[in-house]
Amino acid sequence: MSPDILNRECALRIALASRVLPGVQLPRLIEAIIEKVDAPIREDGLARLTVADLRQALKRPKSESGEEGGPGDEALEMAVRYLGGERDVEPGLPAIKDYVPGDMPDSVRIAMASNTGEKLDGHFGSCLRFLVYQVSATESRLVDIRETETADLTDDRNAARAAMVNDCQVLYVQGIGGPAAAKVIRAGVHPVKFPRGSVASEVITQLQGVLKGAPPPWLAKSMGRQPPTLEKFRAGVEA
Repeated sequence: MSPDILNRECALRIALASRVLPGVQLPRLIEAIIEKVDAPIREDGLARLTVADLRQALKRPKSESGEEGGPGDEALEMAVRYLGGERDVEPGLPAIKDYVPGDMPDSVRIAMASNTGEKLDGHFGSCLRFLVYQVSATESRLVDIRETETADLTDDRNAARAAMVNDCQVLYVQGIGGPAAAKVIRAGVHPVKFPRGSVASEVITQLQGVLKGAPPPWLAKSMGRQPPTLEKFRAGVEA
């Protein structure tokens, strides 16, 4: 792109905005901006952009993974702030805690599709990262943060994303299409949808309530427990 269309300051603002718009490639974002402010792109034009402008320009039809629409409003708001000239808009990522296998007996490993901080606010096929937690009935630790950029460069991005979380038992997402869900299940991971999104702490608290009670057989097996029905059967035999 020639210098008279995009100067250095504008290029920086657009690059920062693209980081918080999952599933939107940089050329597509530039096209959307030009659609709203015309070329050449200038700082004052970027500052006039609104969330409604970007939502309309970046709206996309249903994809192969079954997802539709475009980036969520929170991502769009952050992008608009970057385009307006602000810096360090995205909240910082949480700190990873040390974990050694065996530290947390009867625990499971879960992943959350995330675009922002410690939130469950991403779709499987377009989230910026997966937050990975080890969770027991009484404790939880963030043990890894896995960025999805490399997976998106592969021929089968959904399979590559599924492989990123194949050491987890549960995957929490805002949305996931049927074909993508099938690949996640084939990787040995159980997908769970939270269409309205959530924060990690609330999802973990809900899961811990299940772990404290009688988890479903597939989850009990992941924890190293015998499913309740088998435990009762074994108790009867031993008696």
